[in-house]
Amino acid sequence: QVQLVESGGGLVQAGGSLRLSCAASGNIFSINRMAWYRQAPGKQRELVASVNSDGSTNVADSLKGRFTISRDNAKNTVALQMDSLKPEDTAVYYCNALVTIAPTLTQHNYWGQGTQVTVSS
Repeated sequence: QVQLVESGGGLVQAGGSLRLSCAASGNIFSINRMAWYRQAPGKQRELVASVNSDGSTNVADSLKGRFTISRDNAKNTVALQMDSLKPEDTAVYYCNALVTIAPTLTQHNYWGQGTQVTVSS
């Protein structure tokens, strides 16, 4: 019913920048929260950053100052700006959205397919 499509991943050298984007489409009544998670090999998936419908944001403490999240409500998109990238940022990054769907007005959690970010030293 709802699809999340990601773009912007790739290979970058340490110190460089990448901008990830995610677009939501489908039977959307409202999107309560959008977020980015990441998962490195052998590690659990962790929350990177989130943004609420009013635009308020939260970024993981260890990533503050380097990562910025934003959303465009009109386009149902969320972006993650990643600066000063480090090798330890290497992971698969997943878009997530908590969505109230139409016409049932029930809340569901959706995930994108994931996009690889690799940071070389």
